[in-house]
Amino acid sequence: MMIAVETDETHARTRKRERPPATCINGGAPAFLPSPPSPAASLHCKLTPARPAPFAFPFSPRPAMSPVKAEDLVPHPCKEQFGGLDYCITSPPPWITTVVVAFQHYLVMLGTTVIIATILVPLMGGGHEEKAIVIQTILFLAGINTLLQVHFGTRLPAVMAGSYTYIYAAVAIIISPRYVLFIGAPFERFVYTMRSLQGALIIAGVFQAVIGFFGIWRVFIRFLSPLAAVPFVTLSALGLFYFAFPGVAKCIEIGLPALILLIIFSEYASHYFAKGSFVFGRCAVLVTVIIVWIFAEILTAAGAYDERNPVTQFSCRTDRSGLIHAAPWVRFPYPFQWGYPIFCAQDCFAMMAASFASLIESTGTLIAVSRYSGATFVPPSVFARGIGWQGISIILDGMCGTLTGTAASVENCGLLALTRVGSRRVIKISALFMIFFSLFGKFGAILASIPLPIFSALYCVLFAYSAAAGLCYLQYCNLNTLRTKFILCISLFLGLSIPQYFREFETFYGFGPAHTRSLAFNVIVNVIFSSPATVAAILAYLLDCTHLYWEPHVRRDRGWLWLEKFKSYRHDGRSEEFYALPYGMSKYFPSL
Repeated sequence: MMIAVETDETHARTRKRERPPATCINGGAPAFLPSPPSPAASLHCKLTPARPAPFAFPFSPRPAMSPVKAEDLVPHPCKEQFGGLDYCITSPPPWITTVVVAFQHYLVMLGTTVIIATILVPLMGGGHEEKAIVIQTILFLAGINTLLQVHFGTRLPAVMAGSYTYIYAAVAIIISPRYVLFIGAPFERFVYTMRSLQGALIIAGVFQAVIGFFGIWRVFIRFLSPLAAVPFVTLSALGLFYFAFPGVAKCIEIGLPALILLIIFSEYASHYFAKGSFVFGRCAVLVTVIIVWIFAEILTAAGAYDERNPVTQFSCRTDRSGLIHAAPWVRFPYPFQWGYPIFCAQDCFAMMAASFASLIESTGTLIAVSRYSGATFVPPSVFARGIGWQGISIILDGMCGTLTGTAASVENCGLLALTRVGSRRVIKISALFMIFFSLFGKFGAILASIPLPIFSALYCVLFAYSAAAGLCYLQYCNLNTLRTKFILCISLFLGLSIPQYFREFETFYGFGPAHTRSLAFNVIVNVIFSSPATVAAILAYLLDCTHLYWEPHVRRDRGWLWLEKFKSYRHDGRSEEFYALPYGMSKYFPSL
């Protein structure tokens, strides 16, 4: 029997035909290639071309050991821009690829939207109709906020969606005595609680806009080194682990096949089958969701869950969301649709704490997005501009009633890496999908009825990709010093350990470790120290700026020399290409 084997040369030629010419250029060179490092930085890494590995069968006998050549022992080159993409930030793919990948971005963020509404709306006294309206509102504002961020914010291909960080503060407000003891119909309690959340979100948005537009966040980014960036960029995604596999385990017969299929399609089939590189590489998420969703429909129709407990039925069945029947055919979300907001000092301080934690997590995600879009490191002034517009987005969220604030979507950042498409145009089309399905509620409700374990399976892979972007910055650091090891490991360890303690304490006692008569103080402490990225950022930033900072070699060991030229907007010409405002607005709103 003869077996046809696709060689590396055939696969390389196929990939070369698919890959478009690089348009992200600087001085005639492709944007994904690194610029020559400074002499001081070359002490860490030397730019040496990598040698391709010879093709071998997976189970072929190991050949005899050949002498190791000196050039094989050279460390891997450091790169200012990630070169593993097919389309970078300014390279739009063909329209069919753009539309398919954009729809997958909408599909991925839809899971977070449904989870947020599923957790909060029942606690407020709302039913299926209120839940459907809240999901439509979140989707509509996500599309608007994404367009604002892509056009006027950082200009990175980042999807701005609802954030899990606000859930703790929102729940603390919802279960406070003045709302729990509210005497009236459940709908009246829902509206009253919603108006209080709206007022708190508006103040939280003003707080974040002030931090961004007044340049406070620019100072933070200016002193951020690659060593300090690693822990909180990594934990911005890794800290969400409890939304991943625990959600898969709620319906293992649906979640586990989705996880296995996604890994097989995206990481194996897309590389072994050249003709299937588009289906399995670009469309791995869509193909996985379709297959497992059909499988879940078959199980539901066959009565596999008729005798199961209500929790299992809610997670596994495809007809238990109640959204399709409750969603209106056409509805336009508008400001103050639930009434005028109510401003309470305690609620506002609680939501401001969540806004601060979300600010740090969103910063980590945006750093990861800059990596997976093929762009250079984001200049501090551009970061401040993006955070300011994120504050504007949270104000809009509060006006319309989305229950939580907006932040850069971690799962969509991972999708950039999985599809190898970091184009800005794709995210713009994705935002249009969000707006369309929010206006025509029945169509959006059909997709929102996908079982949540399928989304959790997607998160297992997408969160992992986002966390890996933080580890990329280790290439600039000297890992052979105890200072680097201490700052890196203590930040990662405590960034996971402290929030885990806060979660276990609250699960056991019903309240957080901070339990005083002041609701605002309790929520501020519990929210900040329940966020892995926030704890890691505080520790890494303070230790990196204070521990042995006077030593002459520390500046080089922490990777500062590689990113120093990006600390000012004008020091590198690529910053103008990637982050300049459109429509000639940079002339009126210059970046520093």
